[in-house]
Amino acid sequence: METQIFKKDQIDDAVKLLAKGELVAFPTETVYGLGAIATNEKSVKGVYAAKGRPSDNPLIVTVSDEKMMAKYAKEVPERAKKLIKHFWPGPLTLLLFVKPGTLPDAVTGGLDTVAFRCPDDQLTHDLIAKLGYPIVGPSANTSTKPSPTTAEHVYHDLKGKIAGIIDGGPTRVGLESTIIDLSVDTPIVLRPGEITPEELSEVLGEKVLINTGKVSDKDVPKAPGMKYRHYAPSEPVIVVDDPSDFAKIKFDEKTGVAALDSVLAKIDLPAENKFDLGNNLVDADHNLFGGLRYFDDKAEIETIYVQGFDEGEESLAYMNRLNKAAGGHHFNK
Repeated sequence: METQIFKKDQIDDAVKLLAKGELVAFPTETVYGLGAIATNEKSVKGVYAAKGRPSDNPLIVTVSDEKMMAKYAKEVPERAKKLIKHFWPGPLTLLLFVKPGTLPDAVTGGLDTVAFRCPDDQLTHDLIAKLGYPIVGPSANTSTKPSPTTAEHVYHDLKGKIAGIIDGGPTRVGLESTIIDLSVDTPIVLRPGEITPEELSEVLGEKVLINTGKVSDKDVPKAPGMKYRHYAPSEPVIVVDDPSDFAKIKFDEKTGVAALDSVLAKIDLPAENKFDLGNNLVDADHNLFGGLRYFDDKAEIETIYVQGFDEGEESLAYMNRLNKAAGGHHFNK
């Protein structure tokens, strides 16, 4: 299969492919998603096949607006309406009860809930609106690998496996959306993202919990990113929590380091063994997956050390992704 690259003025061509049941990757403000019509079970199963994704890992349903979501949600509670008014379109995903019979089990994992998202990206909004159906939108990468933040990343992983990629340029956020479960008595963040639990709590006027539990091997996770290994390059990743600890590491030509530029300046390694995460945590959020992919493509690199952050809720999303990439391995711990 030849994978076509579509520019901004070629959305209609991408719509035609999706309507025929093909898979098309699309940009969002977080990461690139892999699209297929959410009501087309055969196409949805094709997403799992293209990614090599476990079949019990539910998919997010990407909609153009609240009106489209209401066709597939059993109900839209007041909590959801508050969050939609404040954060949509944007990097927030809402887990609600699904309207029976509207979406295949390949989307929901057989659960009675499903996650909905409306991205803050005009290209994707136009794509879904013209298509007239919601699309599934898992990250457009090979399963377990770092999520894609450019069309080039998608092409690297999925060329020949999907029909097309809409090139919207680099993504703005760089980490996947926050997922909040509104199907329970007390709202709970299942996956941290740019929107923090504190911000959600302020809008809802009630406490919002943060999921810290693990999903057992026999259970189906309620949302993506809760059960399986994610975001990891082929080489081992080690988190360095204290920047001063970089001075204790014995670096060589097989070592890669991803850190803020102020930290890299003190590390004696060739430029090609370093990846600059930027000047601050916001930059690091945006650049983390790019850094992991950078070293994944370097055959000579055998170990990757990555700077960690401890900045409360602001660093939750970054550390969530980094800890998964590292399998929980930290330097000096």
